[in-house]
Amino acid sequence: MISDGEGEFLVKLARNAIETYITHKKIINIPDDVNYSLKEEMGAFVTLNRDGDLRGCIGYPEPVKPLAQAVVEVAISAATQDPRFPPVTATELEEIQVEVSVLTKPELVEVRKPAEYLEKVEVGRDGLIVEKGMYRGLLLPQVPVEWNWDIGDFLANTCIKAGLSPDCWLEEGVKLYSFQSQIFSE
Repeated sequence: MISDGEGEFLVKLARNAIETYITHKKIINIPDDVNYSLKEEMGAFVTLNRDGDLRGCIGYPEPVKPLAQAVVEVAISAATQDPRFPPVTATELEEIQVEVSVLTKPELVEVRKPAEYLEKVEVGRDGLIVEKGMYRGLLLPQVPVEWNWDIGDFLANTCIKAGLSPDCWLEEGVKLYSFQSQIFSE
């Protein structure tokens, strides 16, 4: 996992990436002297909030890019590409709060029967990915806590996020992956 100082750096990096892109349409470079641990491939999400409401959230659930590079890319995407929201404007920048989540590699939750998910997944610790065929939905570990969901609500809402029925996690052929995250915010 990464240190608090590295997490603080990533939040500032995300903020800088967003501001530079929105005001100058340029993608920042990763500093050459970035800590080695931030060059390791890790999953990352950037969440933007405005007045306590979600304003954008995009990320890489899998470790496909060096962490610092992933944060720059997903920060810009969260501000400009989240299909649920119009792009963030320059006038909004001061009102946006930036949060960076650094993810562990998702691991398949292995069960003999779906009811065991209720015991294997922990609200507040785990993030979830539900996958069935071409459908896939992800919720970060902080989401069920923010919404005060129990494990059943968490599973149902992850299914809904995937575009599936709320009880799809009980069906044959559905895969459930869990991951953890370190969360850093302004």
